[in-house]
Amino acid sequence: MYRQKDSTPEFSRFEMSFGGELRRDNRWVILGELVPWDEVEKRYAKLFCEGNGRPALSVRVALGSLVIKERLKISDEETVDQIRENHYLQYFLGYESYRDERPFDSSMMVYFRKRITGNVLKEINELLESKQEKSEGRKDDTCSGDGAVNGEKDEEPKNQGTLIVDATCAPEDMRFPHDVTTLDEARRKTEKIIDQMFEKMPEGSIKPRTYRRVARKRFLGFIRNRKPRSGDVRKALKTQIQFVERNLRSIESMATVVGIGMLSRKDYRDLLVITEYVRQQRELRESGELSIPGRIVSISKPHVRAIARGKARGMFEFGAKVSVSMVNGFARVETLSWDNYNEGIELKEQIDSYLERYGTYPEVVCADKIYRNRDNLEYCKNHHIRLSGPKLGRPFNDEAKRRELRRIEREDEGTRVAIEGKFGEAKRTYTLDRIGMKLKETSESAIMMVFFMMNLMKLMRDRMRSLLAVLWGSAWELFQCLFLRTIRLDFVA
Repeated sequence: MYRQKDSTPEFSRFEMSFGGELRRDNRWVILGELVPWDEVEKRYAKLFCEGNGRPALSVRVALGSLVIKERLKISDEETVDQIRENHYLQYFLGYESYRDERPFDSSMMVYFRKRITGNVLKEINELLESKQEKSEGRKDDTCSGDGAVNGEKDEEPKNQGTLIVDATCAPEDMRFPHDVTTLDEARRKTEKIIDQMFEKMPEGSIKPRTYRRVARKRFLGFIRNRKPRSGDVRKALKTQIQFVERNLRSIESMATVVGIGMLSRKDYRDLLVITEYVRQQRELRESGELSIPGRIVSISKPHVRAIARGKARGMFEFGAKVSVSMVNGFARVETLSWDNYNEGIELKEQIDSYLERYGTYPEVVCADKIYRNRDNLEYCKNHHIRLSGPKLGRPFNDEAKRRELRRIEREDEGTRVAIEGKFGEAKRTYTLDRIGMKLKETSESAIMMVFFMMNLMKLMRDRMRSLLAVLWGSAWELFQCLFLRTIRLDFVA
């Protein structure tokens, strides 16, 4: 059940038991004014039943707690402690007075991430962007083709704006997926399941042999070899696969007696993942291939895939691949996928999304080399869009044209670098460099929260710049008045 609040907390009426008042220029007070709480609450309330169950915490507490955690880069437990100790954070969460108590248990943060999913955060991002456009007074003065403007005939709207697109990977906080090590983990998990099932077996039953000491000894003998040969690797893989398959056969025979329902939900999930993982490893070994569709690299996170990036520090990263578009400093997540894909084929969809939002095609699209395929070049040419980068084919014979094209390429590259800086901000200032969530849905929520937080901070910086501009303009006018008055007095004297 969810109960909506009739009103938001007033800044001037926030009570503090130790006296004093809140400062209007505090960052959490400003952030609290920027988030469209009412619109978010309408979406959040749809997740709950009406009139049944215990009342849930408000959306301001749920979303605000995730914002605090992301902004401060702290754990769930530390987030709860910070909220308890800081009156500004309590005002940001919608409290009407300071409370020296834990607002909720830290385990609730997991449920907040499950409820405020990546799709919900994507919608909130769009609300932030539309709020910024309204505050700046931006209006589309171009015709969208629905009718005539000022009595003139229908004309195609001119292209406006710059669209920057790129993709990055959000690595998961996980061990490097070495096959022999993962098989050893699978073996130990299956041995634990065998021990649990044997406790429920009838009296007098013989416990299946697992050879766990022999398997552990062989694994340590391999893993301590710093430079194993390819033959040693194949032998270690074969040995560990045989041990795990033997355990799986034992579990299957014991399940016919005691059933599989006695396992916990986590153990049953691990058993399913291990069965598929061993099947993949056996298929890879027999076929001699190096890859397989949907290859599992982690038992605890079976949704994670290897993303080919080709960076200097490693050819692969393990996490979600994110395609991002940026307009006027606002970053939008266009695609979030756990499978590897070619981001170049999505340029048309991103341009169409830009047309749907702003009513016109972009004048310039700044993108990486991977986006410059023939289909995208032809699409941009048909819609009078300049796609950054050198043109295909032989260069012009005219030296002046070549210089002009090189100048435009340098300018477009300087514009495109802005999205690389946005990725750097996400991975250095926030937590996109290491996603520490266990579940697929909570990881997606954490990734989307990073981009929501960056856009929210951009709004706050714009608010502070406009405030400083107003203060500077008032100070300059006052200085001019005093200066002119001093001149008049000197002239009269």
